[in-house]
Amino acid sequence: MRILIAGATGAIGSRLVPALVAAGHEVTGTSRSPERAAKLEPLGATPAVCDALDRDAMVAVAKEARPEVVVHQLTALPKVPDLRKDDIYQATDRLRREGTANLIAALEVGARRVVAQSIAFIYAPEGGPVKSEDAPVATGAPPPFGRTVAAVRNLETQVTETPGIGGVVLRYGWLYGPGTYFAPDGFIAGEVRKRRYPLIGSAAGISSFIHVDDAASMTVAAVDRGAPGIYNAVDDEPIALRDWLPIYATALGAKKPFRVPRFVARLAAGPVVAGMATTLRGASNARGKEELGWTLRYPSVREGFAAP
Repeated sequence: MRILIAGATGAIGSRLVPALVAAGHEVTGTSRSPERAAKLEPLGATPAVCDALDRDAMVAVAKEARPEVVVHQLTALPKVPDLRKDDIYQATDRLRREGTANLIAALEVGARRVVAQSIAFIYAPEGGPVKSEDAPVATGAPPPFGRTVAAVRNLETQVTETPGIGGVVLRYGWLYGPGTYFAPDGFIAGEVRKRRYPLIGSAAGISSFIHVDDAASMTVAAVDRGAPGIYNAVDDEPIALRDWLPIYATALGAKKPFRVPRFVARLAAGPVVAGMATTLRGASNARGKEELGWTLRYPSVREGFAAP
């Protein structure tokens, strides 16, 4: 099939392009940067330099590529994810709203399926520890994360409720592996090595992770399989901060993390960080595995964090 990937040079996109090419698809990938777009051709894709916030440019790329499926991987995440900054996710939130609308407009060239990136750590901190796709999301989260939840839901609504489009939303868990914050050269790895990523309070917050290669493989599956709708793209083991952080530190060869009271973390890093560390909910991948016939290379961070 002919596939257009919007945001093809990010952490997932750079793994997704060769996976789709290997599966026999004809891939066009976009990037705002000519330098980054040039890296797509050696991977087997046709590069296209395009700002997804420019609707006319996005439609022009789609007319040239004539995609049967559009894959939405647009983000603009900061190198330093400081949740104390009010505008930390502003650029990505705009892409989720306006960029998604421009991609929907680009589907007028004939594509009738879109697969879009979302996040699996938006579930409301209530009830059980692991959530299915139908569980309530944290619409009341404090800023800046509350605004991100609203932008994510806007994206999901556009993708799944636009008439005539088979919309698939993949709620990815915390991404790790090459090109992510958790990569050995990533921001979080650096904080853990400096012992600046502590166990907060009970450290009972549940995280669902996914390696970028598994995120890519699920996206490949979703291109032509599964009913339209929302799927959690996470590994098999939702895991508490108190369990995964020591495993991660060991994989990095770092010292054991410190433990700090929740009120200290709230003062130092803000309510979002303190809340996630203690009340975050995980996500179930049962629907994706059943509907998409998807299998994981790394079922848990217990083996995934140590992978090269």
